[in-house]
Amino acid sequence: MITVTEATATAGALKRLSDEGVSIWLDDLSRRRIESGGLAGLVATRNVVGVTTNPSIFQAAIGSGVGYEEQLADLAVRGVTVDEAVRMMTTADVRAAADVLRPVYEASGGRDGRVSIEVDPRLAHDTAATVAEARQLAWLVDRPNVMIKIPATKAGLPAITEVIGAGISVNVTLIFSLERYREVTDAYLAGLEKARAAGLGLSAIHSVASFFVSRVDSEIDKRLTLLGTDEALALKGRAALANARLAYEAYEQVFDGERWQALEGAGANRQRPLWASTGVKDPAYKDTLYVDELVAPGTVNTMPEATLNAVADHGDVRGDTVTGGYDRARADLAAVERLGIAYDEVVRQLEDEGVAKFEVAWQDLLDAVTKSLNSKGVDAE
Repeated sequence: MITVTEATATAGALKRLSDEGVSIWLDDLSRRRIESGGLAGLVATRNVVGVTTNPSIFQAAIGSGVGYEEQLADLAVRGVTVDEAVRMMTTADVRAAADVLRPVYEASGGRDGRVSIEVDPRLAHDTAATVAEARQLAWLVDRPNVMIKIPATKAGLPAITEVIGAGISVNVTLIFSLERYREVTDAYLAGLEKARAAGLGLSAIHSVASFFVSRVDSEIDKRLTLLGTDEALALKGRAALANARLAYEAYEQVFDGERWQALEGAGANRQRPLWASTGVKDPAYKDTLYVDELVAPGTVNTMPEATLNAVADHGDVRGDTVTGGYDRARADLAAVERLGIAYDEVVRQLEDEGVAKFEVAWQDLLDAVTKSLNSKGVDAE
């Protein structure tokens, strides 16, 4: 738990970040965090106004078994399948977190106070199944401040349109490329148009587009290191920020166009860019790099707790660090390309790996829950 004294001493950088128009969301969730009051404490003292989850987060939380013993025992007695057990536990956590954040949701007019839950990652390449799963998750959580996460695969794009068109708020995840980001914004606008045609109110529909950051540097830096030239090494740590800044430029362009203006006039909300994967993976870089250097109005930064704590302790929030950097960003990505590192190949690889990693985490979670159910005398299917 965070004390009031600690909060007073560390809230400066986080408050400045919020004042700059960046919504701080926590990239973590567990039953222990909810029941201990830890999540409520972060909301009260550290400007946290949302929560994101993913299969890896749930694998770590539920796989440990801590806090889930009683529910697992009940599920075992009922003889449910492992898939049903996992969904019952994950949606229970998201529902409880949504209740904690409900006052933020109300105070922000639905903009924040959001909790995200992802469709089964094994459905990432199946449009119809993704839509069905998104509807089911929204029904199971049954809270107005839930966001359903849909991966930005080719199959995910039409699913985004269908789910938004049904009036369900969506967090689009696993975006790595500028081209795919523009396709995501197009899918969102198409969904809003579909919802409007169906007579749904647009003001209740919200969305964020989760643009992944640190993984871009991890892959491109690895290739720059292999080249080993002075020119290559000088570009390390610059590609991810360049990529994200150009995504924000695209956001400004899309949400200043005539198509958007017609929807905005009908009450629609902008799909905010969300900076994901903001924990620094290279210890040579400052641990707040992907927060300090991605400050722009109308964005979300979802942070693991270690990054949140680092920003509170020594973040360097000095105003907008995005909108003045588009020319430099283009130059940095062009310099990487000139060295023979193909941008399109890198981002395609990262998307494939992102989906695969979540599939592995989900299977690990299923295996852990199966073991728990079986240990209680139930043959989980």
